[in-house]
Amino acid sequence: MTTTPARARTDVAPPVGAAIGPAERTIRRLGLGLTAGTLAWAASIFAFSTVNEGVPERIGDLTGLAFQLGVFCLLTVQFRTRATGSSTILLKVEGVILGIASLWSLLHGVLPSNLQDATWLLVMDICWPLSMLGMMVIAIKLAVAGRWRGALRWWPLVAESWAVVTVPASILLGDAVARWVGGGHLLIGYATLGVLLAVRPDLVKN
Repeated sequence: MTTTPARARTDVAPPVGAAIGPAERTIRRLGLGLTAGTLAWAASIFAFSTVNEGVPERIGDLTGLAFQLGVFCLLTVQFRTRATGSSTILLKVEGVILGIASLWSLLHGVLPSNLQDATWLLVMDICWPLSMLGMMVIAIKLAVAGRWRGALRWWPLVAESWAVVTVPASILLGDAVARWVGGGHLLIGYATLGVLLAVRPDLVKN
């Protein structure tokens, strides 16, 4: 016999219909935002690939912006839960870089063609891959810190392996194959990560 209460388990989902607090509802909404943005960009990649011109290129830019806004949702959850540890400097720096990258996507998607190759816009374009590199560093720190639990501790690493998987596929197999690899990886990685946040917000609580 013991009077010590049993510890709450974190490896199972909460009962259906269980009440959740405002913080968990916010995490769920942000998770769905990540999934929605990812689905938009994945659909564009499936339809037009990542290398194109004209209207398909502009659609790729604007759906890429939707994805970046989804990543902002992820970054917001990571910031609010101190996912990488007590310091938030890395998350703040990533927010700035991702913001510049998002602005590039918007401008490159709507500006006249004669301005799309402007030097200042090309400089901003560098922030696109830099922002994804930053998210990879964050995913590694998140896994090491262990503040997120269960699948959500490791799934950001799966999501952030997009470039590692897609770029070699494009070089070795060509764009026709890479479009399906890239779009499919987005569904497995980022879209699923958003669903996990929506279904199990309790795994990222402080």
